[in-house]
Amino acid sequence: MISLFLVIVTMIDTLAYSTRISGVRVKLIATAISLFSTLVIVSRFSTMIQQPLTAKLIVEAPKMDKLNYIEDQYRILIAVTSLGVLLGIFLFPAFINIFSRAIIGLSNEKGSLFTLFKKQFNLKGIKNILRCFRLPKWNYLHDITFKTIPKRLFMINILITAVFTTGVLSSIYASMLVPSDYAQTALMSSGIINGIATLLLTLFIDPKVSVLADRVMKKQVDYVYLKSYSLTMISSKFLGTLLAQLLFVPAAYYVAWFAKWI
Repeated sequence: MISLFLVIVTMIDTLAYSTRISGVRVKLIATAISLFSTLVIVSRFSTMIQQPLTAKLIVEAPKMDKLNYIEDQYRILIAVTSLGVLLGIFLFPAFINIFSRAIIGLSNEKGSLFTLFKKQFNLKGIKNILRCFRLPKWNYLHDITFKTIPKRLFMINILITAVFTTGVLSSIYASMLVPSDYAQTALMSSGIINGIATLLLTLFIDPKVSVLADRVMKKQVDYVYLKSYSLTMISSKFLGTLLAQLLFVPAAYYVAWFAKWI
């Protein structure tokens, strides 16, 4: 159940990066950013649900070799997160079309998401959504070169994704590494870890992306740069989930040290 939940949420989080491309296509960038923010909030809120579910695994773990058992279980969850990103990448071209329709619909409904969902979730609406599905094609990468890819953004997003992916899991795992008196402190440290990642995201990524989308809309920058941004974000997100496998245990020991020190 936890794995299925993580696949869906991570896939949605990955697909959210296609909203700005959709916004530029239909020339409704402000509405696109609103839709992007909604999807990201859903993803971030999911960590609040994930924490009690993953923590419950500790209670149900066998008494023998409990620490290694939980490490294996949590590494599976990190791997499942990587799978969710891959599914998002596979569905990326389709959701550029779907979000283009959603942005136009959201604009027509004057920003009411509930009205939009109500009108689309019927047989006709579902058929229209299914017609939007496209398989990924290599020609999407046409004109994208090493020069058009933002290298610093690529590296920063790998780090941010790794921190987000392992933040909750490492904090829960750390609660097993410290004396029981410090367990609650370790559990609550995930908020600090994810908070730092959110701060990095807000300072280094979101403003630049919004400016880039505006410049593409005004035809001051070629559309290929926005495509390169989307490729950068989804590929670095996948690599970030792989890096999380390496950071998981070291991050847990850091949280355990922090819980005692604080």
